[in-house]
Amino acid sequence: MLRKLFDIHFWKFVLVGVANTLLGSGIMFLFYNVFHLSYWVSSASNYIFGSILSYFLNKYFTFQSRERSRGELLRFAGNITLCYLVAYGAAKPLMRRLLAGAGATVQDNVAMLTGMCLFVGLNYLGQRFFVFPEKNRKKETGPADDSRKT
Repeated sequence: MLRKLFDIHFWKFVLVGVANTLLGSGIMFLFYNVFHLSYWVSSASNYIFGSILSYFLNKYFTFQSRERSRGELLRFAGNITLCYLVAYGAAKPLMRRLLAGAGATVQDNVAMLTGMCLFVGLNYLGQRFFVFPEKNRKKETGPADDSRKT
């Protein structure tokens, strides 16, 4: 089971995640620390911009989904929203409690980093098994698949 979970799709998702992280976290910390927007506006902006990039890269590169429907886009949006709310909703009170002696800016910055980590794990599972399920993917062939040779 672990082998299936950490296959080529996982590594492609990680690569896409690096691109999303660079774009999204740059926006998030810029909005919070330079433009002094709130925790929620800053972290949500991360996922609005990052999710647009993520949808296209994960659909066509990571999971090679063949589905062309509003349902897939709605599942993607629902997955992102749920992961965001769970990850950031848990991270903020957790860091307030763990870093009670620190200032609000430190607590919020650490909460945003923690929320990012929680979001990544939840999002991978949601995209892999709910948004872009295996039944909708282009079949991959490799050296072990010689059923085409006859």
